[in-house]
Amino acid sequence: MGEPLKSVLIANRGEIALRIIRACKELGIRSVLAYSEGDADSLPVKLADQAVCIGPAQAKSSYRDPRAVISAALAYKVDAIHPGYGFLSENADFAALCEEEQIGFIGPAAEVIRRMGDKIEAKKIARRAGVPTVPGSLGAIAEYSEALAVASEVGYPLLIKAAAGGGGRGMRVVETAESLEKDLAEIMSEAEVAFGDPSVYIERYLTDIRHIEIQVISDGTTVLHLGERDCTAQRRNQKLIEESPSPVLDAELRQGLADAAVALCKEVGYKNAGTVEFVFDNIERTYYFIEMNTRIQVEHPVSEMVSGIDLIKLQLQIAGGLPLELSQDDIIFSGHAIECRINAEDPENNFAPGPGKITNFRAPGGFGIRMDTHIETGYTIPPYYDSMIGKLICWGKDRDEAIARTLRALDELVIDGITTTAPFHKKILETEKFVSGNFNTAFVAELLSSTHATAGI
Repeated sequence: MGEPLKSVLIANRGEIALRIIRACKELGIRSVLAYSEGDADSLPVKLADQAVCIGPAQAKSSYRDPRAVISAALAYKVDAIHPGYGFLSENADFAALCEEEQIGFIGPAAEVIRRMGDKIEAKKIARRAGVPTVPGSLGAIAEYSEALAVASEVGYPLLIKAAAGGGGRGMRVVETAESLEKDLAEIMSEAEVAFGDPSVYIERYLTDIRHIEIQVISDGTTVLHLGERDCTAQRRNQKLIEESPSPVLDAELRQGLADAAVALCKEVGYKNAGTVEFVFDNIERTYYFIEMNTRIQVEHPVSEMVSGIDLIKLQLQIAGGLPLELSQDDIIFSGHAIECRINAEDPENNFAPGPGKITNFRAPGGFGIRMDTHIETGYTIPPYYDSMIGKLICWGKDRDEAIARTLRALDELVIDGITTTAPFHKKILETEKFVSGNFNTAFVAELLSSTHATAGI
């Protein structure tokens, strides 16, 4: 039995930093926010118990600088560091550095991050756990002859993926044998430049799929799941809308996915919060493991809304050595939740980022409405970081009510002075395909294509 954390350094910014600050306050934990010069006037800086500037606005010299973060943690004598998502959250070397300095890292062990961050190793672990994986190479592809052998077994189209890639980066679809050698050489070169690792693997390219993930939480002994999130509404492999439960799963498939995620966590010795991601083949109605995100996800509030469980608090408690005081039977799912990621982007201009000053902000309200954001009237969105400025999460007793409530909330939401993706989310939610639940990962691209054609673009 450990002791509860007394102080935590938050090595992140924006809405997730504010989310962690709030959880710390409710648990009586002193929050210390590590911020960059670009975020000096942000709401998290104002609301943290203490705040320390760790560098200039550019993330590589502040939020992505392990030594700057560690120095702040040592100076303020905190018990642990919460990395949020992005930045250093899945950096195994940073987690190891925390271990060396005897500072708690709120996430899994460095070795687990390293193993699950290697897509080839992660697939091997999944296979040992009995979790289905997409048919393809068993290990890294080093040369063209190996790729050709896999292709002859799996068939075309193929997907070449960088072992160290993620977030939709480091992937290439190969339609025919004629382009395989060229595509392989190019993606290996790109992987070397982008990730410092040219390793790639090959798998069957599934065309009619959904993206479904399982939220897990573990204290190192007990592994629990908080159901699935359907993240199929994507643009260029970036999630736009997430929901729970998935509109296409039956009870047997839902249980199978959950059991697979738990088995994977037990196999690798996972601790803290994580997400196990799968593709779901709409044609065969089967699922395959693709990767694990060893951190809290952007879309974690969706799981919180249907389970009533605060995942950030559980993260903090587990990091303090406290065991989970829940069993799987204690987790009761209720209703349906939908999350819209609100970005400072212009959908009419190829989603170009649009930082600037917010002249008026009004958050929506009412039963079942949650708005996670760090913005306020008068706040200037800096140009240095990701364009997401908030998340609108809406709960309903069923999917129809959740959709209706989300549309109403989007109508209430006011963010003046900049252009956001809120109107585009409304357009998605009003389509017949989304309402029916019958769509795949190509849905948003098809919607954009038809919209442009109608507009004569």
